[in-house]
Amino acid sequence: MIWLYRILFIPALIIAMPYYAMRMIRRGGYAKDFSHRFGGQKNLPAPANGKSRIWIQAVSVGEVEALAPLVEKLSATPDIELVITTTTSTGYKILRDKYAPKCLYVGVFPMDFWLFSRRAWNKIKPTMAVLMEGELWPEHMHQAKARKVPLMLINARMSDKSFARYLRIKFFARRLLDKFAKIGASSELDMSRFIALGVSPSRIFVSGNLKFDTLPSAILSKEEKLALRREMGFDKESLVILGSSTWPGEEKMLIDAMNRLRGEGFYCHLLIVPRHAERRNEILPLIKDFPHAQRSVQRQAAPGTLIYLADTTGEMKTLAQVADMAFIGKSLSPNIGGQTPIDCAALGVPMIYGPYMTNFRRVCETLERENAAIKVPDAPAAIAELTRLAQSPELRDTLAQAAKKWHQSNIGAADRTYDAILKIISAK
Repeated sequence: MIWLYRILFIPALIIAMPYYAMRMIRRGGYAKDFSHRFGGQKNLPAPANGKSRIWIQAVSVGEVEALAPLVEKLSATPDIELVITTTTSTGYKILRDKYAPKCLYVGVFPMDFWLFSRRAWNKIKPTMAVLMEGELWPEHMHQAKARKVPLMLINARMSDKSFARYLRIKFFARRLLDKFAKIGASSELDMSRFIALGVSPSRIFVSGNLKFDTLPSAILSKEEKLALRREMGFDKESLVILGSSTWPGEEKMLIDAMNRLRGEGFYCHLLIVPRHAERRNEILPLIKDFPHAQRSVQRQAAPGTLIYLADTTGEMKTLAQVADMAFIGKSLSPNIGGQTPIDCAALGVPMIYGPYMTNFRRVCETLERENAAIKVPDAPAAIAELTRLAQSPELRDTLAQAAKKWHQSNIGAADRTYDAILKIISAK
């Protein structure tokens, strides 16, 4: 199976290269340590006797940030050395800024081709390897098995799309998943899907979602929130609508909602935080006729700014604290999958989202059951629901308190994942 993958990898890479080249150009920052993608990581000395070296791969910003509580625990544990890699340039920047002091080494994940992966493994020399969520890199996993290095999948998710795809190739999926010594599933639903694909119940457990354990590095005081509002050019008495990790088409809906509210006498502002900062040039024409500011150009906006475009990376949890209500992105057609609602819940920001939150199906089901979030069927309904929230401070408070209570009840994934890692290490 691995030789078939190796043979098909080269033509697949050639076909995909134009897409990834364009994405690299748009997002920028990919030149930093680009050699790592070909196995050019630093050549680390072998772990000292008694030391365990854990190589964790987290694909992008969301996964890197979700690691924070687990990294705290592992880095504080004697005889554990951490190596963390990521795939995206934005994720790598956070690794260098936030995690480097707590790790033996941070770098960029190699392309999953035999020569590059083997070269990286020879240099990093881990005694345990960890993948996150839905990352199944066949060559990387083969290298672990060939070296008899235990492999674990943490925060494991199985989306509707991935599950349907793997069911069609169940034999190959089972052989791939058999390489994991342990899988920590994000939810009961995810665990059931992995078991349906052939994972033994003895090798999987429900860890919960690490993102529940990740809070902003600083909870802003009332005065700090007001100062941040002033930085955005927002009036302290006005309503702030947050577009959280928005995708194409969703900014237009939020602008329409703001216009409707202003037409009904509400003085409100719009804070747009797109999922991908490079979409700024797509969003700017939509807001050009409004007093607006662009955070990447000038953080301090002029008083009276109506729309603030936060086209930066890694600030969502701080910026969201000024919001009175939020819309969660990638949830309205044609976008499918959804962005995380967990951050807004943790901060007690009342939120709505569209019907296409398939990546967070279980999370959203429990949110809705606890009356901690509102699902809407389409853009007109989203505008109507944002209007209803603007008209009712009591409803906003009820949603906020229910969301915070829901979030508190789901904390603990970092502890369960940490305990499972220690058991794997001690069993070696």
